[in-house]
Amino acid sequence: MTVLPVAGTAHLRRAAARLLRVERRTVVWMVLLNASAAVAALGGPWLLGRIVDTVAAGGASVGAVDRLAGGILVCTLAQIILARTALAVGYRFGERTAARVREGFLDRALALPASVAERVPTGDLATRGTADVGAVATTLRDAVPEVLIAAGQALFVLAAVFVLEPLLGAVAVLGLAGIPVVTRWYLRRARRAYLEEGAAASVLADEMAATIAGARTVEAFGLQERRIAVAGHAMTRVRRTRLRTLFLRSVLFPAVDVSYVLPVVAVLLIGGVLHGQGRLSLGAVAASALYLRQLAVPLDAILIWLEQLQSSAASFARVEGLAAIPPAVTVPGPPPAGDRIEVRDLRYAYDGGRDVLRGVDLTVRPGERLAVVGPSGAGKSTLGRLLAGVDRPRSGTVTVGGVAIADLPPDLLRRQIVLVSQEHHVFRDAVRDNLTLAAPDATDEQLRAALAVVGADWADELPQGLDTPLGGSGIALDGARAQQLALARVVLADPHTVVLDEATALLDPATARDAERALAAVLHDRTVIAIAHRLQTAHDADRVAVMEAGRLVELGTHDDLIDAGGAYSALWRTWHG
Repeated sequence: MTVLPVAGTAHLRRAAARLLRVERRTVVWMVLLNASAAVAALGGPWLLGRIVDTVAAGGASVGAVDRLAGGILVCTLAQIILARTALAVGYRFGERTAARVREGFLDRALALPASVAERVPTGDLATRGTADVGAVATTLRDAVPEVLIAAGQALFVLAAVFVLEPLLGAVAVLGLAGIPVVTRWYLRRARRAYLEEGAAASVLADEMAATIAGARTVEAFGLQERRIAVAGHAMTRVRRTRLRTLFLRSVLFPAVDVSYVLPVVAVLLIGGVLHGQGRLSLGAVAASALYLRQLAVPLDAILIWLEQLQSSAASFARVEGLAAIPPAVTVPGPPPAGDRIEVRDLRYAYDGGRDVLRGVDLTVRPGERLAVVGPSGAGKSTLGRLLAGVDRPRSGTVTVGGVAIADLPPDLLRRQIVLVSQEHHVFRDAVRDNLTLAAPDATDEQLRAALAVVGADWADELPQGLDTPLGGSGIALDGARAQQLALARVVLADPHTVVLDEATALLDPATARDAERALAAVLHDRTVIAIAHRLQTAHDADRVAVMEAGRLVELGTHDDLIDAGGAYSALWRTWHG
């Protein structure tokens, strides 16, 4: 099982900078609007202080007070309009950027080498593509615009208090000193805690997906209690990691709430003393206190979103982690000169472990039917994956027409060799789209012809023909029909070699007979390499390759190997009881 990587801090900074560069005009526009809204917000408390001073001085006319009150109204309306405009621009920025994150994740997921995609935990990849991408999108759409507005307001409010009275500004900063201390404590622990929470959620999703996919096997072997225990363990881990992040929040928010009150109290006390000494007007004290009360709103917004920002930063690291996986390597060069497959001194190991294939030499002639047999764990399926170009040899060569199979670009590779396994997938899309995956330029006549080759007569009876949706709210296909759809793709891809890894093993006997008839039609006039778990397949093959402990120990016709009395003969006798 391959563990998907998580992007580091430096990579995240580069990725965020790249996203901002694409929207640089919008970012500048957001900053200007937010700054303008913050300046407009400063007018209200300052004008209110003027009203206090005017009234306290005596002799103020009602008209003068009304004009100052009108100014407060104008500043408030300007702030609302500018803030709403900045928010709208920020939302558009967030949606466009979130779309780029989604598209980038999808592109990277689809570009994963087949060997990696098949080994990563399904739940992890699904969680990154749904919950993590969704968290990043929510942050970009909602948190980033609001945090920008709040940060601008907080900076301008503090600056305004310093302008009114530097001593009161210094007192306010000292009163707020607890916020950066507790925030630093929180940030040092939050990233790891949220990464662990995301990883725990992925494990739970993977365990649930595995249990659901293997529900029949679980029921048949009475594994219910074991699977419940595994799921319970995963849920306990999720609960533990979520309690950890909850503890961090329960320390952060109360400490911040106390820090809001301290500067206001300090400014009122010290401002009162200064006013009593005649060094500061009552309006300036009132305006400073109002500014600091106003400061609570943007700081609240920042700190409320801080938790979301930490969570989404962890999600962004998981989403960007796919960029650390090297893409499939293809080497430009001439196309294969022929259909002959050559394997020379082949060695292969999974994830740096011991070799599961050791010094395999094999030649597959064009048009030949070769069966690969051997006991469980002998390396048959691994050899089939290497012959199909899914995996790359650790050493040695696997070539077709003199060209390394693993170096072929995917589109050229699938025109040469196709692997047909017992796992087949029906996409939630129309029949046409399920088929044109193999041949994007195929006409409707070619699609119908491919379906006819595999005996998919049911396709002619679909209500909307080739446009009929499958899966989900569309028509559900049984195992045989899903296999016919997969085999029709093979017909459209038109490879010269087909590697079969028990393509009908998971089907019931009646369904398997229909699928095998379709399979026989597809294999006509092609080179066939069959990974045979049932020896009847080997009996009908032109030659049989016998694997044991990762080595090719015998090669020949069925009759010759039976007469030789070796490993294949022993397997045949065992199979026949």
